[in-house]
Amino acid sequence: MSPRVCLCWAEPAASDPAYVGTRDLRYRVLRRPLGMLPGTELNASETACWHLAALSGETVVGCVIFRDDGDGAGQLMQMAVDPDQQGHGVGRALIEALEERAKLDGIERIYLHAREVAVGFYASLGYAVEGEPYLEVGIPHRHMAKQLGTG
Repeated sequence: MSPRVCLCWAEPAASDPAYVGTRDLRYRVLRRPLGMLPGTELNASETACWHLAALSGETVVGCVIFRDDGDGAGQLMQMAVDPDQQGHGVGRALIEALEERAKLDGIERIYLHAREVAVGFYASLGYAVEGEPYLEVGIPHRHMAKQLGTG
């Protein structure tokens, strides 16, 4: 990861600039290219989720959100990395930090809905494809999951 990038946990509130930046990035990277309107990046459980941001200075260049299901499992959602930062370790750093917090909180399994184009990225981090391909937001996805180690 670029030495200029640092990670921080954001509070899902309009008063937190890191959170505002994650919403903007999620919209620009995940929704706008699909012709979706601003606001569609909001998750139904937004305020209950953990929000992790990667910042370069004051600019959010990567983010991921996570919902703890309360049963030892949780869902990783809306992972986004600015196209100019992709391939530089930002995504990997976000996932590794999220997994560390999840382990500390007793999460044993993380699952996600991966866009088909991101399956290789998640597989390189130990996530396995489960089930058949399906469409979500009009594009191919795969269900993936990972059992977290205890150490």
